Amino acid sequence: MSKSSSTYKPKIALSEADHDRLALLAATIFRRSPDIADALQTELSRAKLMPDHSLPDDVVKMGATVTYQIEGGAPRTVTLVYPGEADIDAGRVSILTPIGTALLGLSPGQTMPWKTTGGDLKRLLIVAVGQDLPDNVGVGRAPVGSEAASPPR
Repeated sequence: MSKSSSTYKPKIALSEADHDRLALLAATIFRRSPDIADALQTELSRAKLMPDHSLPDDVVKMGATVTYQIEGGAPRTVTLVYPGEADIDAGRVSILTPIGTALLGLSPGQTMPWKTTGGDLKRLLIVAVGQDLPDNVGVGRAPVGSEAASPPR
């Protein structure tokens, strides 16, 4: 029996430290936002855990800058952050958003289904993570390590 390509979730990897912090975050928000906590816990439970120093550089982890595309749309570059650091205008996406949870643990070339806040099922493709970001990708965001970190004028 094969899984539908629209709902198939690829294997993901996560550092032990990120797992522990995110599990605590999920437990903390459970009473207030059980659906969000459950979505995050589901991803945490299916992740392959690795020591922090062993996690490959091209895996989306907390604080990683990632370029992704949604179903052939324009690439977008964001940084995955904790809720208190989120600022969508600055390209910082919270782990507690549907897209943030979907990005966690993925590597370039992987696709992942995710539900928008409106309930629509979409697929995203990871284009690049961290130092692997190609030039001229993302709106208003420069690749990691670039001197031009602010949007063009």
